[in-house]
Amino acid sequence: MKISRYEQETVVNYNAGEQTATVYTRDKAVMRKLDTLVTDFPDIYSLMGQDEVSKTYSFPKSYVSYRKPRTVSKEQRELARQMMIERNRAKED
Repeated sequence: MKISRYEQETVVNYNAGEQTATVYTRDKAVMRKLDTLVTDFPDIYSLMGQDEVSKTYSFPKSYVSYRKPRTVSKEQRELARQMMIERNRAKED
């Protein structure tokens, strides 16, 4: 069944009283990532249910992360650019 991009939602749900978070998703990319985690870490991540377009996963809510945006200075950006140039030259040799 094909669903629109708008319908490909992901919902993370947890509360203060429990240690577990649940993730309901209809996004295939998120499903692939979580399926890999379920396979690699079955004692931490679990697949709770699925139907033809969605899956629900469970894992510790401490694994839900909020991060501040990364800031890169002009000097860091230039250094990274120079490193990429050097890597490309080394591959050509």
